[in-house]
Amino acid sequence: MKAQGSPGGSAGHRPGHRPGGGGGSTMFRLGRLLRLLTLMKLPCCLLEFLLSEAAQGQEMYAPHSIRLEGDITLGGLFPVHAKGPPGVPCGDIKKENGIHRLEAMLYALDQINSDPDLLPNVTLGARILDTCSRDTYALEQSLTFVQALIQKDTSDVRCTNGEPPVFVKPEKVVGVIGASGSSVSIMVANILRLFQIPQISYASTAPELSDDRRYDFFSRVVPPDSFQAQAMVDIVKALGWNYVSTLASEGNYGEKGVESFMQISREAGGLCIAQSLKIPQDRKDKTIDFDKIIKQLLETPNARAIVIFANDEDIKQILAAAKRADQVGHFLWVGSDTWGSKVSPLLQQEDVAEGAITILPKRATIEGFDAYFTSRTLENNRRNVWFAEYWEENFNCKLTISGSKKEDTDRKCTGSAGTPVMFNKNGDAPGRYDIFQYHTTNTSTPGYRLIGQWTDDLQLNIDEMQWGKGVREVPSSVCSLPCKPGERKKMVKGMPCCWHCELCDGYQYQADEVTCLLCSYNERPNENRTGCRSIPIVKLEWHSPWAVIPVFLAMLGIIATIFVMATFIRYNDTPIVRASGRELSYVLLTGIFLCYIITFLMIAKPNVAVCSFRRIFLGLGMCISYAALLTKTNRIYRIFEQGKKSVTAPRLISPTSQLAITSSLISVQLLGVFIWFAVDPPNIIIDYDEQKTMNPDQARGVLKCDITDLQIICSLGYSILLMVTCTVYAIKTRGVPENFNEAKPIGFTMYTTCIVWLAFIPIFFGTAQSAEKLYIQTTTLTISMNLSASVALGMLYMPKVYIIIFHPELNVQKRKRSFKAVVTAATMSSRLSHKPSDRPNGEAKTELCENVDPNNCIPPVRKSVQKSVTWYTLPPTV
Repeated sequence: MKAQGSPGGSAGHRPGHRPGGGGGSTMFRLGRLLRLLTLMKLPCCLLEFLLSEAAQGQEMYAPHSIRLEGDITLGGLFPVHAKGPPGVPCGDIKKENGIHRLEAMLYALDQINSDPDLLPNVTLGARILDTCSRDTYALEQSLTFVQALIQKDTSDVRCTNGEPPVFVKPEKVVGVIGASGSSVSIMVANILRLFQIPQISYASTAPELSDDRRYDFFSRVVPPDSFQAQAMVDIVKALGWNYVSTLASEGNYGEKGVESFMQISREAGGLCIAQSLKIPQDRKDKTIDFDKIIKQLLETPNARAIVIFANDEDIKQILAAAKRADQVGHFLWVGSDTWGSKVSPLLQQEDVAEGAITILPKRATIEGFDAYFTSRTLENNRRNVWFAEYWEENFNCKLTISGSKKEDTDRKCTGSAGTPVMFNKNGDAPGRYDIFQYHTTNTSTPGYRLIGQWTDDLQLNIDEMQWGKGVREVPSSVCSLPCKPGERKKMVKGMPCCWHCELCDGYQYQADEVTCLLCSYNERPNENRTGCRSIPIVKLEWHSPWAVIPVFLAMLGIIATIFVMATFIRYNDTPIVRASGRELSYVLLTGIFLCYIITFLMIAKPNVAVCSFRRIFLGLGMCISYAALLTKTNRIYRIFEQGKKSVTAPRLISPTSQLAITSSLISVQLLGVFIWFAVDPPNIIIDYDEQKTMNPDQARGVLKCDITDLQIICSLGYSILLMVTCTVYAIKTRGVPENFNEAKPIGFTMYTTCIVWLAFIPIFFGTAQSAEKLYIQTTTLTISMNLSASVALGMLYMPKVYIIIFHPELNVQKRKRSFKAVVTAATMSSRLSHKPSDRPNGEAKTELCENVDPNNCIPPVRKSVQKSVTWYTLPPTV
């Protein structure tokens, strides 16, 4: 078959003349008008009239086309040229999408026509047009296909000689192969459906073409972008990316592709769009526009993955802009099928494109096409009116008949040979894609490597993937890095993939990705705050410094008390022991002993028994001690008060009476303890609030008896009351001669004890909020009791023990006097002791009692203060 030119024109074109020049602007306006009329659905007669006029204009315009004669004519629409600059419909020649695909159709026609069994006695012809990658221009060109279907009234038409004209009836096109771009196919489909001409596209993937109500005569052998978008979403999610930007060429393909990707990503969840940018088509300065786009993409640096639906030229320009911005290796490109496995957009941009993931409908190599295409020359391929221009571009040469710019490719042109051709109810091919990645390092031949496929679900070999500089680890493209263990996600409003990480502080733990919860009262967070663990239980240990000092003091006190008690028992019948009031002395020493013993109960590990003994002995030791001292001071006070009034001895001063009084005072303490037992039985508790510090790692649960601070003070309150009362009596008897019945030693003892307990109270309550409360309060309480016992032991009994052991010659009895003589002598002595004029050198002089205990020594009335005095002891009954 012989290639012919367009009607009325030659097969070639003039050198330097770009196809589609001439009356392009007029045809543009007409194309827009036709599109408007079609969308408005004007009456068919009016539309046919306009189309007839447009067809006549089309014939006069005479665009370059390929016409092959045949019994049945098929139309063909191919983007032989790229879109031209403003005002010019066509630009540079396109080798891969244009010439290769066009030659594939010619080859297919040759194969069908040469097969006697396929279509016997039928020859297929063709009318192939150039769309120049522009929808309006393609619409004007496609009017050629409907000329034969338009009825023309030529009755009034005459030639110049008056004869009727002879019209060459155009061939009838039974179907159209094309177009490539989705926007072109949509525009052409709106015209072809009016004349019920079937249309099959080989590359248009816009989802809206699946609408069989609007495009009922359109089908395609490639899956729609909805499948492609789903595959790209699956790829992005498989790589662990959840924060991406999208980039689309202005037009139906790019915008609808991105729209489909965003819709599917929203439905799938877990994927956020950082930015969605559009590449404008009508731009004055390409460099500035693309540099601006790269700058915008860098505003979200974490969104490294760029999903791109763009044409070849836009892909090339965006890669060049990324290289100019020194962002080689930063962006992770995910290209649609317009990128596919093309080499031309990557020329001189290979380093920027390394690691790019692209998608392409599954295809197989057609046997024989490579040999056919590589054998094409200017001599044997004259039917292709654009082949000469392609020759110049491919071999960078200049022909005498035509010339053009250069482009580059040398890849195989493949289709779906070897696979069944199927269409679903919308006229779409099923979704079957090959997934490629562009490699330049770690390979002898840089290029695209097949890394997976998608047929309803994704099969991706991540182990074979590599990224910039041959890195094997998958880079990240996430809005926010995963939070560390123990941190919750605080989501950014409107961006489910973006969050801020907040530490679960205090006693909180990470319950889930977005929630922190408080641990229960007896737990604290574990080390990574992903759960809770039990708070350690502590108690006052024997080896603790807080326990060592009180225990040491208590042991010394116990030894000293036992020594004093043993001494008194050993010398029980000696005057000093008898004069001390043996019965009350043993009671007092027992109380002192119990004051020391309570130290060990306060430090021992709490249990019900220990807690019971704590309640009993906490105030009992002090109660016994101060009850005995109070009885003594009260006895002295009553004796001397009675002596001022009469010589009759006061009641209840005998040892038996003293023991009865002391026992009654002690019984009040015991009664209170028993009531305490009945109301609140002893128990052990673990106090988690006492040492619940700001830092959970230092939190401790304190094992202790169920005794509050108030209960401790109440238990000691009665003993303190006895102590204060005893101090009052000590003050009242301060005028008694210092050696009478221990009045002065008891007074000093009580003064010192009051000072100790006055210091105890602020320390005890001032540390109630301290983390060391258990240790400080226990130590303070035990030391205060040890000091109180030690003061009484030291001041009341150590002087007697000293005399008994080291000066036994003083431990003898002299003479006895009656109570009357004792009281009279004591009263007179007391009066004399208060007269400073009678004191030599201005000092009161009172002789120490020799050989007898001071408690039972009463000096007689002085006959002369300069003379020595004679001492008498009180009767043993006193």
